[in-house]
Amino acid sequence: MGIHHPVTVPRNFRLLEELERGEKGIGDGTVSYGMDDDGDDIYMRSWTGTIIGPNHTVHEGRIYQLKLFCDNEYPDKPPSVRFHSRINMNCVNQETGVVEPKHFQLLSKWRREYTMEDILTHLKREMALPQNKKLPQPFETSTF
Repeated sequence: MGIHHPVTVPRNFRLLEELERGEKGIGDGTVSYGMDDDGDDIYMRSWTGTIIGPNHTVHEGRIYQLKLFCDNEYPDKPPSVRFHSRINMNCVNQETGVVEPKHFQLLSKWRREYTMEDILTHLKREMALPQNKKLPQPFETSTF
């Protein structure tokens, strides 16, 4: 899991590495991420993520859009993560779409080697957990 570096890689190099990896595609293609369309973001703070819901759950076939924001302390501190697409999950604030660190262990126990890819793949796994996989979902095209 994550990208392992024996030395501390500067923030921008790390983000460029993540961007390159995100553009190549991840695993089976059900999770992806990249820079937000804001061409003025020279600090590489605003990112978008996409998760296609896991099979055999209420999320199956749904496409979820997320926003990730990496402030200047990333990767030492986790990015803020917010679903743009409405979703009913135990770790997501139902008013704002924010993934709440206290309910999502990867964020609450963040380590520098974790990546945005790790966040998205863990959120997809979270969708398939018994407490989330059968929760009633909002209308598919609704957003926060």
